[in-house]
Amino acid sequence: MRKLAIILTLIFLLLVGIYFFIFKPKKYDVPDLYDEILKRGTIKVGINTDARPFGFYDKDWQVQGYDADLARYIAQYILKSPNAVEFYPVTPANRMLKVSTGEVDMVIATVTITPQREEIIDFSVPYDYAGQALLVRSNSKVTSIADLTGLNVGVVFGTTAEKNMLTLAPNATIIGFRNYHVAYEALKAGKIDALTSDDTILSTFTFDDKSVKLLPKRYSKEPYGIALKQGESTQRLREAVDFAITDMKVKNVILRLRKKWKL
Repeated sequence: MRKLAIILTLIFLLLVGIYFFIFKPKKYDVPDLYDEILKRGTIKVGINTDARPFGFYDKDWQVQGYDADLARYIAQYILKSPNAVEFYPVTPANRMLKVSTGEVDMVIATVTITPQREEIIDFSVPYDYAGQALLVRSNSKVTSIADLTGLNVGVVFGTTAEKNMLTLAPNATIIGFRNYHVAYEALKAGKIDALTSDDTILSTFTFDDKSVKLLPKRYSKEPYGIALKQGESTQRLREAVDFAITDMKVKNVILRLRKKWKL
């Protein structure tokens, strides 16, 4: 019986081999997002609309900012029109979900590239860099992160600052906010003693408001990347985005955007 079973197994394996050799069944095709964008004629971009100067609404409720301009340059490269962009508001807390589920084609919203995030989404090459900093009231006695023991420190949910502060200031009380505007107002009202996030974002609060100041120390160097859904379906799109970013750097477009938005 054992010998018969072995013979039958060998015959089965032989038949399977013959089937694949003769018929060569086709692999399931993975939908290509790049082709879908070309057919649709627009790119769906998730952007933070509460992070001046990267993304915000102007007086006519049009999306403006550094990240918005970056999206338009990518649309120009892929679709030959800077206006071929549909902007979708995202927050630091939901942006990963939005791109992972395909609700948007990509997220351009000061997303820091981290090993943890790379496990669930793909990133373009970095297009810019930021450093974590502290924003305090002008009359504050806080001069560095070492002074935060026992104080209330604000972070925006879903940002790298939320995780970093647990290591950098373990004895501080971390208070989370849904967006930068609410966190900033909490700082002004004295509900928190400091607000921490990327220096590129925090510095904008000091332009027209002398009641707050940005401390000079930076506690990290964080690369910003464009987030895309992980997998084979976005490979061509990611390659196109990488090429566009590299081209923008070579032609000093990135430098001009930094100057335009005072970064």
